[in-house]
Amino acid sequence: MADLENSVTRVDIAAMRVEYGVDAGENHPGRETDLDESWLADGWEPLLRKWIEDATSAGVSDPNAMVLGTVEMTEQGPKPATRTVLCKGLSPEGVTFYTNYESFKGRALAATPYASATFVWPVLGRQVTVRGPVHRVSAEITEVYWRLRPRGSQLGAWASQQSRTIDTRADLDRQMTETTARFADVDQIPVPPFWGGFQIQPETVEFWQGRRSRMHNRIRVLLEPGNTDVAAMKVERLQP
Repeated sequence: MADLENSVTRVDIAAMRVEYGVDAGENHPGRETDLDESWLADGWEPLLRKWIEDATSAGVSDPNAMVLGTVEMTEQGPKPATRTVLCKGLSPEGVTFYTNYESFKGRALAATPYASATFVWPVLGRQVTVRGPVHRVSAEITEVYWRLRPRGSQLGAWASQQSRTIDTRADLDRQMTETTARFADVDQIPVPPFWGGFQIQPETVEFWQGRRSRMHNRIRVLLEPGNTDVAAMKVERLQP
């Protein structure tokens, strides 16, 4: 182990730094116009959708990935937790993702139905954070999305008791084998009763664009959760 440590060149984490907004070619994000309040004239959802599409065009892996933050209430007080999930629905009403309702995040959201989700695209020097109350989507909406999932993902949802401990990888593989056999003769695997979607209804949506000398652009949209009227939203610029 000591030999391995000696053979590895240590990286100075404190010295790591990216200078955003540096011109480096015709298509480099540093050449784009500064983020402006006018970009939100049609609301927050069209701009977030465009940025996800831009990330897709740039070849970003999982451009719809977002870091989801929830709060667990314990005897010691509130304890935040984060993990990466995939956005699977985007509309003026909010941001939707799917999970096992009995997972850590599912139970946390049941107890404290409020969340924060951050999309990060470093290669583009962009980030968006959505915060607001959370509710379960309807069984009908969950059913529609479930039918779009690959069969293997459907089987995995049934096989895994998400967030529960398990002794070995072999035990997990055995659960998947047993589940696959259970549904072998079933053409359309049903939605598990413990699985479905959550939607974050935005209370705030912050758009971040990296710029030189850490003088980044930050524009925040303030909304009434559930109110999709663009005229009702407030747009303000924040200091970096």
